[in-house]
Parts: sequence; C-alpha cells; structure tokens
Amino acid sequence: MCVVCGCADTGTGTTDTRVGAHDHPHGHTQGPQGDHSHEHDQVHDHGHVHVAPHNGDLHFGAGEARVSVPGMSQARAIKLETDILGANNQIARKNRHHFESHGVTALNMVSSPGSGKTTLLCATIEALKSCEPSLHVAVIEGDQQTSFDADRIRATGAPAVQVNTGKGCHLDAPMVEQAFAQLHQHHAAEQHHHLHADARSLLFIENVGNLVCPAVWDLGEAAKVAILSVTEGEDKPLKYPDMFAASKLMIINKIDLLPHVLFDVQRCIELARRVNPSIEVIQLSATTGEGMGAWLNWLGSAMTPADPNDMLRQRVAELEAEVARLRNASAEQPTHIRSPA
Repeated sequence: MCVVCGCADTGTGTTDTRVGAHDHPHGHTQGPQGDHSHEHDQVHDHGHVHVAPHNGDLHFGAGEARVSVPGMSQARAIKLETDILGANNQIARKNRHHFESHGVTALNMVSSPGSGKTTLLCATIEALKSCEPSLHVAVIEGDQQTSFDADRIRATGAPAVQVNTGKGCHLDAPMVEQAFAQLHQHHAAEQHHHLHADARSLLFIENVGNLVCPAVWDLGEAAKVAILSVTEGEDKPLKYPDMFAASKLMIINKIDLLPHVLFDVQRCIELARRVNPSIEVIQLSATTGEGMGAWLNWLGSAMTPADPNDMLRQRVAELEAEVARLRNASAEQPTHIRSPA
C-alpha cells in the first residue's frame, strides 16, 4: 500500500515516515551512541508470506497490514498507515464539511488509465449544460504530469484545476483542499462565486488512473465512482476489490465496443457485487451517448439532500460489503508459512 511504500506525503506537515525517506531507513532507531537498534518486532517480521499448496502462488498481502514492505514489520506498517491516513482524514473531514455547507456534491472518479474518465466528464458537462444550464460544474484533474485533461475540461467552458502529483499515484485530501481553493479564487475574480448555501453545484474529482492506492484515500467526497471500460477485463472487481468495495457506483463504459471485445457484462456485475453487494451499476458509452440518461439521473439523486435513514442504510451496506470481502478472503486463504528471518 502506498502509505508505507513511497508516496504517502500528505502535505499536512507531518513527519515523512516513508521507507528510505529519512536518515534511518528500514525502521531502525538510533541510540544515544549513534548505534542502531531494532524496534520491537520490526525487521524480522516482514517475511510472512502465504503459499498456495496446489500451485505455489505467493500472497504477500495476507498479513495483518495486507502489504509487504522490505525491512518493515507488519506492526510498523499498520502504525504508519494509521498515522498517515489519520492526518489525511482530518483534512478530508474539513473538505467534506466545506462541500456540504455550500451545497457542493463532490464525486471522486476512480479507474485505471484509459477507462474514459475525461471523455465521460466532457460528455457529462455538455449534457448538463443542456438539461440543467444553471447548475455549476467544476473539475479537479489528477495526473502525474501534464495539463492535457484539464485543458479538455476547460474547452467545455467548465472551470478546472490540474493537480500534478509527480511520482505520486493518487490524490490526497490536502491536494483537493488546495485545488478547491484555486477554483474558489478563480470564480471570485470573475464574480461568479458558486459557493452559496442555497445553490447546488457539482465537483468532479478525476483521480490519478490507478485501481489500487486511491481506494483508501478519503478526499472528502460524497461518493467514489469507479469507471471500468469494456476494453478491460471483467474480472477487475475481484483483482482490485478494495476499490470496488469503496465505490458507490460502477460505470461500465465504452459499451459501444462490446461487439468487438470479449467482455462478459453480467459476470463483471456479479463479481463487483461479490465484493460490494450494494454497488450500483450503470452501463453507458460516453462516445455515442447510450446510457447517459441513467448517469444524469444518478447525478441528480446524488445531489439530493441526504436523508438520515438513507445514511444509515448506506452504512449498513458498507458493513455488508466489508463482511463479504472478509468472507471471500477467508475462503481463498492458502497455507501460511514463515520465511527464515
């Protein structure tokens, strides 16, 4: 997981605890005489690996931390993840309160590269301009480099701020906080300030193309929307279960290509609901417009003020999804061995 293996600088001013990012890598502490001593159960615990007895497959994510980092114990990995995500989540809560208090519905758009996120957003903005011309829509674009996607969004007339993460593989809450402030300043300068409590607005956050790390980073969004194109495998929900377990909606995109690819739509939906029984599914083509009506209706529902009973049902659904994930993991758990220290 990226919080312990190299790209977890949240920008919050917290200590950089990444392996190799400080003077004493691999979890060693420096004693008063400058010598290094091992922290409790730190270095020699990283060798845990589960081996499938029938074919020898190796499972390095079966330990308590669900990740293996050279030179780091499972306990240390859990502590780092807790500390770093805790700092991020403080900003995420601030973002969420800011969005909700001003009628902003923020959606975290997540997928692998090439799924069609930006094309979908451009088509969505154009459609909303026709059916809801008074609705304000803005976009925060996440990529490692370039402003290509933000430029495409701006060409539709919608404001966009590009966030380049460098080597980072995801957006985090402080990045979104700063990007949203840039959008705020932009509209204040143009005298089109959209943050009025009596107005509704949409904020799309297009995350870095990655089905792994963005799953655990709360940005303050109302929901994660996972986009999966039919040019990818229908088994993605099981291969990357954390992302689909964390998402409220799965969009199966590029359905106009179904006659030309091998993609089992029903199996994809079944696998997604195996890890998240409550996940909603929409099939569409951002290119031809097929299915866009269902997507626009979903957006309308997402912008409706939340009912406390709906929030409770959502929490129950989230817990059911976690139980389903744990059951699947338990059923597939292979024989455990410990490698030599």
